[in-house]
Amino acid sequence: MLKKLSGVTGFCLLFLVSLGQLKSPEDFLGYKVGTRFTPHWKIVNYFNHVAANSPSVMKLQQYGETNEGRPLLLAFISSAENISNLENIRKNNLRLTGLMNDKTAAEENSPSIVWLSYNVHGNEPASSEAAMLTLYALADPSNSKTKEWLKNTVVIIDPCINPDGRDRYVNWYNSAVGKNYNPNRLAREHREPWPQGRTNHYNFDLNRDWAWQTQPESRQRIKVYLQWMPQVHVDYHEQGINEPYYFAPAAEPFHEVITPWQREFQNTIGKNNAKYFDASNWLYFTKIRFDLFYPSYGDTYPTFNGSIGMTYEQGGISAGLGVINDEADTLTLADRAMHHFTTSLSTIEISSLNGKKLVAEFRKYFSNAMTNGIGEYKSYVIKYDAADAQKIDKLLDLMDKNGVQYGTGSGTGKGYNYNTGKEETFTLNANDIVISSYQPRSAMVKVLFEPKSKLVDSVTYDITAWSLPYAYGLTAFATKDKIVVSGNVTKVKTTNTETSYGYVMPWNGVRTARATGQLLKKGILLRYSETAFEINGNKFDRGAIIILKTANKRAGNNLWATVREVADANNIQLYPVSSGMVDKGVDFGSDMVHPLKAPRVVMITGDAISSSAAGGVWSFFEQELDYPVTQVLANDIQRINWNEVDVMIMPDGNYRFLNDKETLEAFKNWINNGGRVIALEGTVAQLSKAEIGCKMKKDDDADKKDKDKTAGYDALKKFEDRERDFVSGTTPGSIFKVELDNTNPLAFGYPGYYYTLKQDDQVYEFFKDGGWNVGVIKKDNQVAGFVGAKLKDKLKDGLLIGVQNMGDGSVTCFADDVLFRNFWENGKLMFCNAVFLVGQ
Repeated sequence: MLKKLSGVTGFCLLFLVSLGQLKSPEDFLGYKVGTRFTPHWKIVNYFNHVAANSPSVMKLQQYGETNEGRPLLLAFISSAENISNLENIRKNNLRLTGLMNDKTAAEENSPSIVWLSYNVHGNEPASSEAAMLTLYALADPSNSKTKEWLKNTVVIIDPCINPDGRDRYVNWYNSAVGKNYNPNRLAREHREPWPQGRTNHYNFDLNRDWAWQTQPESRQRIKVYLQWMPQVHVDYHEQGINEPYYFAPAAEPFHEVITPWQREFQNTIGKNNAKYFDASNWLYFTKIRFDLFYPSYGDTYPTFNGSIGMTYEQGGISAGLGVINDEADTLTLADRAMHHFTTSLSTIEISSLNGKKLVAEFRKYFSNAMTNGIGEYKSYVIKYDAADAQKIDKLLDLMDKNGVQYGTGSGTGKGYNYNTGKEETFTLNANDIVISSYQPRSAMVKVLFEPKSKLVDSVTYDITAWSLPYAYGLTAFATKDKIVVSGNVTKVKTTNTETSYGYVMPWNGVRTARATGQLLKKGILLRYSETAFEINGNKFDRGAIIILKTANKRAGNNLWATVREVADANNIQLYPVSSGMVDKGVDFGSDMVHPLKAPRVVMITGDAISSSAAGGVWSFFEQELDYPVTQVLANDIQRINWNEVDVMIMPDGNYRFLNDKETLEAFKNWINNGGRVIALEGTVAQLSKAEIGCKMKKDDDADKKDKDKTAGYDALKKFEDRERDFVSGTTPGSIFKVELDNTNPLAFGYPGYYYTLKQDDQVYEFFKDGGWNVGVIKKDNQVAGFVGAKLKDKLKDGLLIGVQNMGDGSVTCFADDVLFRNFWENGKLMFCNAVFLVGQ
C-alpha cells in the first residue's frame, strides 16, 4: 500500500512540475501555430501562462478592453534585472524626452524599448499567431540569443490591437472551413462576408485612428504608449495574397519632420530583415507603396513621437489557412506567421545591437525639439470665440490625449491667417490658446497644425491635408515668432440657474445637439428660431433652442430640474428668460419659431454599403450624439414601414433598390409625404441618376473643346508613368473652402464658410428651382493638400452641400464625408443640423 501511495505521490508531483513549466505555443494550444486559427481568448490564456511561469522576465498588463468586452493586453519582456526595475526604466525613458517633470537626471546608459503591435486589422490575423511565437522565444530560458538581446532591451508586445475584429474573422472562418482547408480561391472560406473583420466593433479602421483617438481601443492604447515612448515601434499587417513581404525602409513621401537618423535606422533594420529572408529564399520588397506622411498610422504616429516607426506587411488577406496564389504556390497561415515571427526577432536583435545609439539619438531628438522648435512656424494661436467654445474644448481634449502642451499668452504678433491665407497681425486675448513648437512633442505639433504640409511625392497612401484649424473650423494663426506660454487654460464648468418661464440654448456645437436629442427623448417640447434675436441683453444666432413651459405641462414640476440636469451634464449654458417678447428680432410665438420634433432615424447598412462609412455614422450616434438610430440592412429596404421613419441616412455605398421600380417609387412617395433623406458621398451621385437630389455637373463647352484638341496626344503615355498618370486626375484628400448660406438651417451655427475634405472629383450643378445651394466652391478655393493637374479645373463653380425640396420632404446632399473618420470636427454640427433641423 505504501508503495502504491508513493507512486501516486510521484505522479502528482510530476504533474504539478509539468504545470509549472513554460510551454511553447504548440504544447500549450495542442496544435502547431499556423495549422488552426487561435481565437483571442486562447491567445490571452497563453500570455497569462507565460506570465505565470516566467514572472522574473515578463510582466503582463491589461490596459483596457474593447467595445465588446475583450481584454487588451501588453506584455513586457526583458532580463530579470530590467523587469525588477521596470518602472524606473519607464521614468528614465520619459526623462530622456523631457516629459518627466522631476529633478532626477536622465541616464543614457539605459535599455532601449521596442514595441511590437500585432493584428490592428482583424482579418489580417497571422501576426497574433506570430506574437505567441515571439513571446515564447523571448521568455524561453534556453534561448541564449534572446537572453543576450534582453540585457539592454525591453520588448513590449501588444498581441492583438483589435480583438473584436479578429474574433469576427476567426469565428466566421472556423464556421466556414471544412475538415481540411480548401486552397481554391473560389472556396467559401476565402470569401469573407460584410462587414469583414478588418475593423473594430463600430467598423472603424483602428490603423487610421492613432492620432485622432475616436475609438476606445485607440484611447486606451495611446495613453499607455505615451507613458513609455519606445525607441522602435512596428505595426504588423497583411496585404494581398500575391504580394511578397514588405518591410522598411518606407516609401516616399516622408514627412519633412522625419530626421536623417530615423531614415538611416529604417535602412539598418531593413538590411537585418533582408539577411534572414535571403537566407530562407523568401521574397520581399521595400521603399514602395507604404509612405510616412499621414499622421494617424501605426508607423507615422510613433515616428512623429521620436520613434523608428515601421509597417511590416505579409501577403495573406483572405488566405485562410492556405490559398493558391498566382504563382501556383500554396501560401499557408504557418508561412505567414513564420515571416512575421522572423521580422519580430530580427527587429529586436538589431535594436539591441544598436541600443546605445538608439537611446542617444532618441534623447537628441527631443532635446532639439525643446531647444529649437521644429518647423518654420514657432507658435500656433487659436483665437477664442464663445461660438467656437465647444470645438475648442474638443481640440484641447485631443491635445491632452496626445500629450501636447498648450497655454495662454499675451501681446501682439504677425502670422499666417488660416481663413484668409494671408500674413496678418493679431492680438492675443485672455482666452486665446497658444501651442508652442518649443516642447517635446514639437514634431507632432508641426504635423497637426501646419497650414500646408510639404509633399515631395504625389503618389501617397492616404489623405494629404488634415490641418486641425481647418478640421475643427477655428480661427487660427501660424506665426514664426516664439510666443511665450505664460498661463494655463482654465476649463470652465457651467452652472445653470433657475427659471420659471423658459430657457434659450445657443445652437453652436455637438454638445448642444446632444442635449437637444436627450431632451427630445424625454418628451420635452423644444422650439428653434430660424432668425437671430436679442433678449435680456444676450444675442442669439439662428438655430437657438427655446424651451418654454408652454406645451410642456405634462413634465410637471420636474421640467426645469430635468432641463438643467441635461444641460449641466453636457456643460451647456442655459439663458433664463421671463417673457416671450424679445428685444430685437421675432417673438417666441412667431411663425419663424418652429416646433422641434424628435426624429425617428434609420440608417441603411449591410452588404454593398461601405462598412467604414456606415460605421462612422453609427459610432457618431452612439458615442457622441447619444441619440437612437435604427440600422436597416440594404436588402431589407422593401420591408420598411415608411410611416415609422422620419429621417433616412444613406452612407456611401451601392444602393441596388434604386434600380427596382416598385421600391424606388415607395421611396419617392415617402419623401414627398415628408420624409427626409441625408445622402453622403457617392450616394449623392447614385440618387442623381435616379433624378433625386443634386444633378451631376457636366464639363462646360470650353473644357470639352480643350479635351477634344488634346485627345489624340493624351493617348501617348509611357507605361512606367501609369501610376502618376492616374493620380493626375485624382485627389487623395485635400481641403477646400466652401462658401455657405448660413441662413439655411443646414448651416446654422456656422460662419459664411466651411472647410471640406475632398477625396473625389464629384461636383454638382447649382439648384435653379426647388432646392437650396447651401455650400458651393468657386474658383481657387483649394486650401491645402494635393489635387491632380487634370482635376483642378473641374473642382470649381459647383455645389457640394445642398437641400432639394421634394413635396413635403427633402433630400440633403453631402458630396463629401462631413464625419470623416470622426475627427473632422467641423462637419459634425452640420450633420446634426441635417438630422434635427432641416425639414422641420
